[in-house]
Amino acid sequence: MEYKNFKKYYIIPAEPEMVFKALTTPHIIRLWSGDNAEMSTEIGSEFSLWDGSICGVNLEFETNKKIVQEWFFGEQEQQSIVTIKLHENPKGTSLELLHTNIPSDSYDDIIDGWNLEYMYSLIDFYTENDSEESD
Repeated sequence: MEYKNFKKYYIIPAEPEMVFKALTTPHIIRLWSGDNAEMSTEIGSEFSLWDGSICGVNLEFETNKKIVQEWFFGEQEQQSIVTIKLHENPKGTSLELLHTNIPSDSYDDIIDGWNLEYMYSLIDFYTENDSEESD
């Protein structure tokens, strides 16, 4: 099986602390994703997002700075690792995403998922909250 890597930066209009909480707190994940989530910041804990569409194991956390997870894609020789780093940015947070060892046959769907679902929903969540506060 062939694998590909994906790296991209996203600007999230919220402070890194808020983004970290949004990525690691089940009830906040439900608010921006619209689906059930299981998540914990305990190393080795399993997680589930989008009602089980995404699942894996939490490998590493650096509070308000970094999340490292292994994502499961069925039978796979290589670990598929997602590393999210949060950097302060004048517009809120620069989120650095690195997803390694994505199965080639799933690559386009996974990238669409990152851009059109995961990150879009997160950015939209904070954009909507910002506009409501400024009314």
